[in-house]
Amino acid sequence: MDSKLFPEGAQRCSFGKFLIWTAVILAFFLWGLYAAVLVLYNGIGTTGLDNYFGFGAWITFDLAVIALGAGAFFTGLLKYILKIKQLEKIINLTVVVGFICYSGAMLVLTLDIGQPGRAWFGYWHPNVHSMLTEVIFCITCYCTVLIIEFIPLVLEQKQLNKIPFIHALAHNMHVNMALFAGIGAFLSTFHQGSLGGMYGVLIGRPFAFREGFFIWPWTFFLFVLSAVGSGPVFTVLVATFMEKLTGKKLVDYKTKALMGKIAGTMLTVYMFFKILDTWAWATGYLPSVGLTFDEMFYGLVYGKWLLYTEIVLCGVVPAIMLITPSIRNRPALLYTAAILDCAGVSLNRYIFTVQTIAFPAMPFDSWQVYAPNWVEYASSIMIVAYGFLVLTLVYRYLPLFPQERELN
Repeated sequence: MDSKLFPEGAQRCSFGKFLIWTAVILAFFLWGLYAAVLVLYNGIGTTGLDNYFGFGAWITFDLAVIALGAGAFFTGLLKYILKIKQLEKIINLTVVVGFICYSGAMLVLTLDIGQPGRAWFGYWHPNVHSMLTEVIFCITCYCTVLIIEFIPLVLEQKQLNKIPFIHALAHNMHVNMALFAGIGAFLSTFHQGSLGGMYGVLIGRPFAFREGFFIWPWTFFLFVLSAVGSGPVFTVLVATFMEKLTGKKLVDYKTKALMGKIAGTMLTVYMFFKILDTWAWATGYLPSVGLTFDEMFYGLVYGKWLLYTEIVLCGVVPAIMLITPSIRNRPALLYTAAILDCAGVSLNRYIFTVQTIAFPAMPFDSWQVYAPNWVEYASSIMIVAYGFLVLTLVYRYLPLFPQERELN
């Protein structure tokens, strides 16, 4: 009954199947929405956060999706500024994934700030000495850029595009998209870096504190590199997942392999500096403040296995796999490397967020174990369901993959 709204020449499932799929997604979304309402009504004490752990599952989730959404700005930079034509087959998806990640992150932050009614304080009364101020403005501005980049895709909807004014507007926005891609790359680079710099300047938290260059700690640069080293392959995983669900070929493998090559190159650079940074931190900074490498870890929950898993299994291994053509050109191995890569950057955000706080920085402190409750999990699942819902609607009604007709 909605076939007239489908992209030109595209085939979609029946409206009944679409409603069933949407209903399943909405069930998870409503469960998370119930948890979010509890937080807004009863306060942040409803969660597993306390006076010791001000940051937890939400911030870990927030930082992870922002890093994985970096495929939008980096792919846009390569497509519109460096003119890599092959990426035009996946650029629409990177924009949508980036929009979902950044808007979802802002929804999580609405819950995490404790008093959403004062969310505007960060803009009107900015703390000019805090890196979070830069993060607030850059994320907001970049989310706006993503909306602008998203608009042409909406305007190209088959029925809307029949209107001459809308057709001309969409065309002109595409012509000038390089400008927004450049602005987006600038904004996203700085807020990705400032999220890392936020940890690196915590001189009272030896697990996270780093020296650096000029006013930026090394974590500023590491967070940027880790984001551009994982974002492109996250988009590949999303495209592949959509192909499995729909039973159609949406992106040719050559484009996927190119995204893997780009991510692998950046991941290799990141791992080189990450290993160098970890070695300098363990052998230089920690002894200078009277601490040892072993004191940074505790038991199983905060054990060294986390660091080794992040650097070796989810860092060095996928980097080698992605930069090696014979491995990268085999689909199963490319997807395996992509999963390890994305898991590694997510684990990095968890370690920097939770283990940094758990370490007993004061003489009277002891190691603390953080345990998120169902409210934090449910509200995070709400954001994932929101992403599924947006992707479902976009795929069904908008020309997300212009080459779909040719590939099937």
